[in-house]
Amino acid sequence: MPGWCSVGRHSGTLFVVMTIATVALAVALTQQPIVATPTLDLAVIDARLGECAADFVVTDADGQPVYAAIVHVRIRYGFLGIKRIDLEVGTDSAGLARVKGLPDKVKPLTFDVRKADATAIVEQTHLSTCQTTYEVSLE
Repeated sequence: MPGWCSVGRHSGTLFVVMTIATVALAVALTQQPIVATPTLDLAVIDARLGECAADFVVTDADGQPVYAAIVHVRIRYGFLGIKRIDLEVGTDSAGLARVKGLPDKVKPLTFDVRKADATAIVEQTHLSTCQTTYEVSLE
């Protein structure tokens, strides 16, 4: 049975093909996947009542960002404002927080921002714009 198990003329070609396949497989397995650089996630809470949003930049008396300050708002909506929802979100390490999904048509909102003994009150009327940023200083 010639050719069934011969080490003749095709063994050199087979060796080259197997070597190339092995190297290609090793390179494919050792490549690290491309990982996107992580971005800072903004602390966000969604009321799911509309398209408006309020962003907060909370600092202390020295102008340093305040971590874990609580931003609270009570939203009254529906017929005669009978329905209500209380939302709270904490600031991130950069002192940033966002309340989104605020209703387009709403009575003025009052945001309470607090950390320990320091508090601040922010009024939002939606008269000028429903996408706004508030810089809050806790003292």
